[in-house]
Amino acid sequence: MCNRYKPPPDIRDIELEWEITGKNPGQGGRWWDEVLFPRGQGPFIRRAHNDAGYTRELAVGTWGLIPWFAKEARLKYPTNNARSEELEAKASYKHPWARGQRCIIPAQDFDEPNWETGKNVWWRFRRADGRPWGLAGLWSIWKDPATGQEHESYTMLTINADAHPLMRRMHKPDPKLPPDRQDKRSVIPLAPEDYDQWLAGTVADAKALLRVPPVDIFNAAPAEAS
Repeated sequence: MCNRYKPPPDIRDIELEWEITGKNPGQGGRWWDEVLFPRGQGPFIRRAHNDAGYTRELAVGTWGLIPWFAKEARLKYPTNNARSEELEAKASYKHPWARGQRCIIPAQDFDEPNWETGKNVWWRFRRADGRPWGLAGLWSIWKDPATGQEHESYTMLTINADAHPLMRRMHKPDPKLPPDRQDKRSVIPLAPEDYDQWLAGTVADAKALLRVPPVDIFNAAPAEAS
């Protein structure tokens, strides 16, 4: 799972990387948190939901998807990460997943805890080619039944990484479980050539992209050294 990341600091970098040409409500400047933690305000890219054609738009919402059945916008349980294996069954995510409400979460880097020394050492992950990450996510709009106010929100998808040579090293191990059954989790970085398939493809198209990429795409090291 991921509980801390940094979006690209300049909106122009996001617009260029994801070819967003429409007008954005930030009017040329960043209007989200510099460092994202659960329930913070972060940017995400989606297929424009008010456009019958195919265009991309940049939106900002709460990092922690607010499900349709929520009674209030601030949830008492975490929804910033969603297990990709549970998207079709879990009440919080099954409707956005079925409706194709997929998004790309832009990240300059993200952090994960490494416990190989017996204590938590934060590692920082960047792309080896210097481009920003485009992480797989889902988005939703929740309307407050009392006020009618709409709240944008999103969640970051994760996948089992027990067999991945790098990502399986992250997070605190459970001493009661064998190495191949730890259910270590990884975010799901999308390849740039797969952005259109993720945003506009069918559910089957999207399922094909739920994987962790090869280790050589990562530039990872302890955060204090990066």
